[in-house]
Order: sequence, then structure tokens, then C-alpha cells
Amino acid sequence: MGLENDLRRAADSICEAESVTIISHIDADGISTESILAQALIREGIPVDSVFVRQLEPMAMRHIPKDDSLKLFTDLGAGQQNLLAEHGLCADDVLILDHHVSQPCGTAYPQVNCLDHGVTRMSAAGIAYLVAKAIDPASTDLAKLAVVGNVGDMMARENCGLVGPARDIVQDGVEYGNIIVQKPDLNCYGTSTRPVHVCLGYCDDPYIDGISNSTSGALRFLERLGVELKSSRGGWLVWEELPFDDRRKIISALAQQLIAHGRETDRLLAETYIFPDEPERTPLRNASEYATLLNACGRWAKPRVGGSICRGDRGDAYREAEYMLAHHRSVIRDLLQYILDTGVTELSHLQYVHTGDRFPDTIVGIGAGMALSKLNWRKPIMVLAAMVDEPEVTKVSMRTNEWALARGVDLQGALVEASAEVGGAGGGHRIAAGAFIPHDREEEFVDSVNRILKRQFASADPGHS
Repeated sequence: MGLENDLRRAADSICEAESVTIISHIDADGISTESILAQALIREGIPVDSVFVRQLEPMAMRHIPKDDSLKLFTDLGAGQQNLLAEHGLCADDVLILDHHVSQPCGTAYPQVNCLDHGVTRMSAAGIAYLVAKAIDPASTDLAKLAVVGNVGDMMARENCGLVGPARDIVQDGVEYGNIIVQKPDLNCYGTSTRPVHVCLGYCDDPYIDGISNSTSGALRFLERLGVELKSSRGGWLVWEELPFDDRRKIISALAQQLIAHGRETDRLLAETYIFPDEPERTPLRNASEYATLLNACGRWAKPRVGGSICRGDRGDAYREAEYMLAHHRSVIRDLLQYILDTGVTELSHLQYVHTGDRFPDTIVGIGAGMALSKLNWRKPIMVLAAMVDEPEVTKVSMRTNEWALARGVDLQGALVEASAEVGGAGGGHRIAAGAFIPHDREEEFVDSVNRILKRQFASADPGHS
């Protein structure tokens, strides 16, 4: 009941505004959130402008116009409310739609935050969609973008599918007709665009011995099954194009491979979300690949291109995004190789590497996530990166996995605490978090995070050393 009331108040506040400025994050969740709200406002005839920021910090505040518009902070703001107050924004000027941990503040800014209502598996795009639906119940066409944001922000990862209110949003899209739920389906990235052996070779959640990290191993595995992997014209088939019986045969064999190596099979299958109104064999075809396309736009400083795609541009914006996606993947491959070649420094409860200024700070978190499965996956990984435009500041990105979460790890909590100790700021989620710290206090910060992680592991298992 509480969340419904917050959504209703937010919808009323937006509809009463003369004009709105949306301030959103540059990742897939932030971009899809901005697009959902901008489209909802345009349909109501409310003038809207948008500002994208990498993070909400003092330097970014200069981009926020000093005018009479309602400032709608989305996918950020909850943890930076004191910054809004310092900037002179009063409660009547602001509405926050967020899913990050809220910061105490002397000014009572109106906020819709699903965490306040015990909902931990929904992103800002989900909240934005529910607000749009409160403005106009006929907004169910926008459910698709909410699913992209939720999946892009890893809300489907832990449960191998969206749950709770985020799953209800999926159903809106199913009923509207622009979402098809594949359940159960292979829990693997690239099922709409990658040849099946490439798709399996890149899969590491679950880790499949002889197949993960080896496309040649995956190809040999599939050939032994006698499954037809090419079309009549000779091109490689993608998973989505395989006949049902072939898919079932492959999944059965993968399960046997996991069991043979003493591994769990519980993460082999997942619920996946296909968009039938998008062209086959394109990144727009399913939620996870659509999210990667948006992330590529945001990470390479073109979030508006991503926004145009969300609004239906399949011409120039889509071509530019495809180019950025190819570049994005190429640089991330280089980053991953750099981390593996350089090697990480291992502490008792943490492994870390500093990439200096070799790679954009906006992508190091993605590299961290990819490197984790290829290193000591039991220890959370930290990547530090120099910020070219702010040499006094170091960007920190951390990633972990469900194994560590089950043992008490909370990266968001660790980075908030450790960054505060050195005069920085941190935030994010239990499984993925980031921070900005003074560059001359890196060593102290790393030691502090290791100490906090040790405490987190120990509190979940008193017998853990």
C-alpha cells in the first residue's frame, strides 16, 4: 500500500509541474528510465528536458539548470541528498526516483524508493514505469523498457529471472504484446546474436568445465551431440533459431556435464525476455543484449543516442549505437586481457588491480565482472582507475558473485564505509558497487575494504578465518 501511495503522489507532482528536467544516470537503467519518463511526459503535453550525468557529485551539479522546472532525479539522488541541499534545491523543486540506499538529509525531499518498501529486486526503470502507469494506465507499451533497465542493472541475476513487482511489469509487456517470456531457457548471454558455440564458450555463470572460456571446447561438445549448428545456407545458427528438441538435448547434456564435475545445475536455466517487435539476430531482440547496447552508448558519452533508440529510432541512432557496441566490446576485451596479463594483488579477502589511465573509468567495472570468473572467484575483485579529467580522484569498481553474497558480502556497505574514511564517496549494490576516492589515499582505502570484507565474511560464518 505504501509504494502505491508514493507512486500516486509522484505522478500527481509530475502532472502539476509546468515543466520537468530529468537528471539521470548514463547506464542502461538510467537511459531506459529517462526514456520511459520523457515519453510519459510528452504524451501528457508537459515540456521536458534531460541531463545525463556519470555520477551525482559537485562538478555535475553545474549541468542542472537553475530554472523553475521540477528536477526529477532518476537512478541517482537518494544517496546524494545533502548535495542537492548544498546546491540550493528545496523540497518543492525536487522528486527522486531511485533504488539505491538513501542518505539522511535535513531537507525532506519527496522520493519513491523501492527499498523503503522492502523491494530489493527492482531498478529505477521499474519505478519510472510504475510512475508512468500511475500517470496514464495505458502506458503499458513502456514495460519493455523497464525490463531492459531491470535486466541491465542485474536485477534478474540472483534469481535467474525478475521477481516481485519487476516480474509484474514483465506481465504488462506480455499482455501488451511486445515481450515474450522464454521459461525456462539457457542462462547465457548472447542467445539472440551469437553462434551457439560462441554463446556457450563465453558463459561462466554457471561455470561449465571444458566449455566456459573455450569456444573451441564448446564447439567440440556440440558436435559430439550431433546437433545441426548451421543453416541450410551455411551460416551459424544462434540459440534462438535452434529447434526446440535440439535446445532440450543441449541443456540436458550441459546439466550432465555440470553434475559430472560436481557442480550445481541450479543456474543453468533462467527466464529470458524476448522482444518480438525487434528484428531477429540484433542486440535489440532480447533484454540483456538491448541493455548492453544502451550501456555502450552511456559508457562512451552518448547516452542520448541510447535514449533515441529507446524512443524507436532504428536509423542513424541505431547505426551509431552498433558502432559503439563493437568498439565497447573491443576495448573491454583489451581491458580483460590487461587485467589477466598484469595479474591482481591478492589480500586475505580481496583481489585488486590498478589500470591507471589506460582505459576509460566508465568501463572498468564491466572488466572487473568479466575477470572475476577467470581469477579467484571466491574473493571480490576491485579495479582502480585514474580519472583523466579529474587527476586528484581515483575511480573504484568492485564486483562479486552470489557465492560471496550468501556468505555475508555487501560491496555497497563496504565501499560506503571505506570511502567515507578517506574523504571519498561510494554506493551501488551488494553484488556491484563503486566509489570515488582521493588518489593519494588508495593504499589506505584498499586495506580498509579488505578489513571490512573480512568482517562481513566472519559475521556470516563465525568459523571462517
